[in-house]
Amino acid sequence: MGLLSRLTGKTTPVKKATDDVLLLHGMLLMAGADGAIEDAEFETVEGFMATLPEFAGKEFSDLLEQANKIVRRHGSLKESVKALTELSTPAVRIKCYVLAADIAMSSGDVDENEDQLLETMQRILDVDDATATKVLEVLSLKYAK
Repeated sequence: MGLLSRLTGKTTPVKKATDDVLLLHGMLLMAGADGAIEDAEFETVEGFMATLPEFAGKEFSDLLEQANKIVRRHGSLKESVKALTELSTPAVRIKCYVLAADIAMSSGDVDENEDQLLETMQRILDVDDATATKVLEVLSLKYAK
């Protein structure tokens, strides 16, 4: 129990994560779904950070620190996927799903862990089947060899 908790008799309120932190968290979850973040996956995450408006003017290390707080708050990486429900709008939730799917497919082979995580994200982010199918079809074309 921390000092504030002892003095007030209450738990310290948890600050709600912002969309930029949650998007980074979602991308890193997918990048590490198979147990390790490969260089190519990390480069993909960095590329998204360099181009998406949510990350403009933000420092990666600051966002990463906040994303790690999400994991600690939920107790484990697996449980921390629930934090994605805090994304502010349906559009940002779909964006998170698109980014996660893009990272999963960027390695050329979606393994079972990535597939399961993507299904979990679809449910948690409330992405309907038609939209998810469209996203995966487009990304399949993007990564076709």
